[in-house]
Order: sequence, then C-alpha cells, then structure tokens
Amino acid sequence: MEGQRLGGRYQLEARIGGGGMAIVYKAKDLVLNRQVAVKVLRSQFGTDEDFVTRFRREAQAVASLSHPNVVGVYDVGQDGDTHYMVMEYVEGSTLKDLINRHGALPVEEAVRIAAEICDALDHAHQNQIIHRDIKPHNILIGKNGRVKVTDFGIARAVTSTTITHTNAVLGSVHYFSPEQARGGVTAEKSDIYSLGIVLYEMVTGQLPFSGDSPISVALKHLQEPLPEPRQVNPDIPQSVENVILKALVKDPQLRYASAREMLEDLETCLLPERLDEEKIQFPEDDEQTKVYPAITPEMLEGQGRQGQAGQQRQAGQQRQEEETPQRRRWWVKPAAWVGAIGLFMVLAFLGFNLVVNLFPSVPEVQVPHVEGTHRTLAEQRIREAKLVPQVVYEPSDSVEKDIVIRQDPAPPMRLKENGIVTIYVSKGQEAVEMPNLVNLSREEAEEALKEKGFAITDNTFVEKEDEKVPAGHVIDQFPPADEKVVPNQTDVRVEISTGPPQVTIPDVRNKSLEQAQIELFKKGLLVDQQNIRQEPAYTDTPGIVIGMPSPYEPGTRVTKGTAIPLIVSNGQYPAEARFASQPIYMEVLDGEGEVSVKITVSDARGDNQVVVDEKITESKNYDVPVVLSPQKNAVIRVYRNGVPDYQKITITYDSVP
Repeated sequence: MEGQRLGGRYQLEARIGGGGMAIVYKAKDLVLNRQVAVKVLRSQFGTDEDFVTRFRREAQAVASLSHPNVVGVYDVGQDGDTHYMVMEYVEGSTLKDLINRHGALPVEEAVRIAAEICDALDHAHQNQIIHRDIKPHNILIGKNGRVKVTDFGIARAVTSTTITHTNAVLGSVHYFSPEQARGGVTAEKSDIYSLGIVLYEMVTGQLPFSGDSPISVALKHLQEPLPEPRQVNPDIPQSVENVILKALVKDPQLRYASAREMLEDLETCLLPERLDEEKIQFPEDDEQTKVYPAITPEMLEGQGRQGQAGQQRQAGQQRQEEETPQRRRWWVKPAAWVGAIGLFMVLAFLGFNLVVNLFPSVPEVQVPHVEGTHRTLAEQRIREAKLVPQVVYEPSDSVEKDIVIRQDPAPPMRLKENGIVTIYVSKGQEAVEMPNLVNLSREEAEEALKEKGFAITDNTFVEKEDEKVPAGHVIDQFPPADEKVVPNQTDVRVEISTGPPQVTIPDVRNKSLEQAQIELFKKGLLVDQQNIRQEPAYTDTPGIVIGMPSPYEPGTRVTKGTAIPLIVSNGQYPAEARFASQPIYMEVLDGEGEVSVKITVSDARGDNQVVVDEKITESKNYDVPVVLSPQKNAVIRVYRNGVPDYQKITITYDSVP
C-alpha cells in the first residue's frame, strides 16, 4: 500500500511493522505536515465484524489514555474497505530489537525502562484498561530514550466478567500470566506478571520459560518454578531480583497489589541501602503444580449429569450386593486382588517401555545467533547446534547477497534437537526493467525512477542543449529503456533539454554595420535587416552602430540563430548638440629644437580622441573643434614632449551658446 493516500490526508510512505491483525506504515499527515504511524487492518479481516470491532476497541482504549509513555492516537477512519488508525510516530526501535542486539541490558537501564512501562500501565489501569499483551515487541524506545507502550490491540475495558475473548487465549505465550494460560479471569495483575517477564528478559537476556510449542510454554507458566534471575546473571542486585520474583509469583494474590505499588518498588530498588536486602520469600503452596481450567456453565452442567449417573449406579450396585447370597469362597477375593495387581504391574512395565521407545526424550538446545552471517556459515552453526536449517531467499535493498537477514526463531529461544531454524537469506536486489524516460518531463522521469527504487542524486540529471526536444524534457537516458538493472547498483544518467543552444550577444557598438554583422555571425547570430534603425548620433560617420534595442542589449543570452536589430548613425548630430572651437598655441623657444605635440579630445563623440600628434620646430597655433551634449562636456588635454596635462582645458555645455 506504499504510496497510497488514506482519507485524502495520510500519505503512506513505508511499511515499518505488522502483526496478525494489522500492518503499520510510516506516513505523512499532509494537513499538519508531520510524520505519523498508520495502522491498517489487514484486508482479510476488513469484512470480519469481530476483528473490526476489536480494531476499533483498540483505538477507543488508547484514545482514552493521555500519558507520555503511551503511544497517542490522533485519528481513526475508514477509506472504502480499509480500516485505519493514525498514531504518534516514534522514531527508534522496539525493546525486543534492543535485547536481540545487546543481550542482557545494564540493570540501571532495565529498571528505568520497566519503571516507565509500569507508569504507563498504572495510568491505563486507573482508566480501567488492561493491556493483556505486554511484551518487548510492543515497547518502543525512541531515539531520545523515551519508552512508549503501544499495541493495545487486545486490550479491553475491565468488567466483572473480563475473561479471554470467546474462550480463546489472546496475547503472547512467553509473556502469559498463569491465569491467562488457564483461560480464566484477566485482571490488572496479569499485566504486572507480563511486565515481570519483560524485566526478567532485560536483565538476563533470556526468557524464563521456553519450549517447542505454545502449549508446553503455557504449562511451564502454570506448573514449573521460576528459574531465579540471579542464577542466570549473578550481577543482578538482590533488590531487583525481589521485584521480579514478586511480579512473577504464580498466585495473583501474592503479587503486587497494583502497578503503582510495583512502580514505587522499582523507583527505590537501586538505592544503596536496598541492594543487599534479604531475598523475598513466599508461603509454600501445595496446590501450586495443579492446573485448574476455567469453569464454564457447560462444564458445571456436565459435572451434574455425571454425578447423578454415578449415584444411581452406586445405589443399584449396593442393592444387588445386599440381595446376592455370599456364595464365593473366602480365598477368591484375595486371589483376585493379587492377580489384578500383578497384571497391572506387568502392563505398566510394558506400557512404560513402549512409551520410552515411541517417545524418546529429546534434549533442548540453544538456538545460535546467525543474523548478519553468510548463508554457509549460518547453516554450519545451526547444524553444529544439532538443529536443521531451512533457507528462504528473499530480495533485499540493504543486505548483501547470501547474507542472513533474519532468523526464526532467534536467541534466546531453545528448541528440541533436530528442530527447524528458518533463515531468511538475501538474494540481493531484484533486477528491474529500466523505464523509458525519453520525452518525459523532468518531474515525470524522476517519479518513474523512484517507483522502480532508483536513488536520485545530484548527478542523475544533466542539462543539455537540444534544438528538437522542448526545454525541461528528457533527450536521452543511460541505461537504455527495458534493460534489466539493479537499482541501488546502477548509476542512472538522464539528459534534460534546455531547449535550443543559447549564445551571448556581443557588444558591436561603435563598429560599422559590416563589422557588426561579422561579429554577430561568429556567435551564430544574424542582423535583422528589416529592423535597422537610423538615428542622429554624436559621430560624423554614417552607418556606425550606436545601440541595440531592448531586449537585445550586449551580454543578453538568446537562442542561437536569432536576428538582432541594430540602431546605426545617419551621419547627423542630434538637435541638442553644441559645437565649439578652442585655439591652442604651442610655443617653441630658440635653441629648443624639436618639440613633440599631442592633443586629445574627450567630448560627446567619444573619449581620448587624438586630434594632433606631431613634432614641431617652431611655435604653432592649433584650432581644436569639440562637440558637446547635455550629458557630456568637453575636455582637451595637451601633451608637450610626453608630459601629460601640459595644458588641460574643460569646456562645459552651458558655456557654449
């Protein structure tokens, strides 16, 4: 369902988890622009009213809670046949992942986590909500260390008749309380027992009870004594073990009276004065190993019928014995007893041998940890543990080929010898067909690549000029369309058209029309002969380019082949031009010899125009003409023997009539 939008608001991005009833997706709330988690009821249950009711009950249960250690519910809805619930998104991992990665946690950290779970349970119990499925898989640890209890999927409000739903046991068998395993009344103390199992697993790295079937594990919860935590991990303080022992006592009456009481014990169990306290003791219970199933009306009715039938048989037999004469000889009865006992012993011996031969005792072994190892090594370790590996291949984007992605079961589970351990091995990424991107827009091409699992980088799209393909569309691609490739192992190159080639307009002002045409042609441009405009200018030479109209100013980028309009001089001065003439006398003294004379003019016609550049041997008069505009005065500079500004004369526009 990735990519689907629910309720027109929640965009599903990636699957992050799932259980028997529902699948959880990371999603984006498009209205509030935030990350959320969306739990979607599996499609096969969408038409099952019982599952839908249970799903809605979870939402109602959690929605009534407001606590920093409980995952909040934001919204509940239905989109067609899809039932969904929108929850707070917690970025991090489950407590089970943490235990699988690190084994036993530091005692201080385990107690902190247990205390936060206990605080959440106390809040739920105060609101008459029992979780009924407390286990590490349902405990989220955020990146900030915050503990969040989630998955109230089988929670229900407390009533005087709260028992397992339709006599079916709900929850996870390794974390069952004895009363849950028995199918009896489920109360707050069942959550306390389950939390005790979680704390036991955190401080020891293993479960107290395991077996090769759910029934065998449930029976151990009912019958077997608890393996003491300090026997598994001697570093556990006695005060912490006492908390675990009190939470896991089989008699609910001897457990903590409430989650609040357990929380208070957890908050003080690591104080120095408590670390070496006496081990907690409970009264001996002779009935502890007996199993009492839940009593139902059907069982009571059946028991009544059996009792009446037995009483009738007993009365009839008694009357018969009273009426029948005692004709047997005295030795018959003892002989019958001896024969019956002998026959029973023979049959018992034969039966015992038969059972031993048919059902030999099979020892349990520890399941080895093989996740992250090569398939061959994983199979070898499993066989060395006297177990049977079963390999299932599946594609993976993140795990290399032939490396074990996960295993089932995983440590600390134990199995009977020759039990099956399923290992899910990566076959690498699946090859996909390269989509055809040519002529698509850049946005369409990017979306097509993402759908196939390709990563978009800064080097994926390359811009290129093209005369035929419209700007913003794909010219070419590598790899080509329909070629089989592995997304994360393939560098994709997509050429995007920027349209026809672009060139920069050169500055051709003050050039002749012919020179301007040559300069533009070198750049791939033309002169727009239909739009050559002649205007007066401060030059006495006609046909000189004096300007380029907007938007064709020099430096502008235009398409190659564009015809550029020009403005040229018509050989006449503008009407506002003013003219003046400045006499300059250059004296040559007797005996001075040859004198170098240079005169430049900066006026409306241009800057640093050389009007005189010669050598003289006798004094001489020069008449220097200038042209002025309202924007430009005239400056005459006279150089004598190379000395600048020998004379400098400025003529202003306003001084000339």
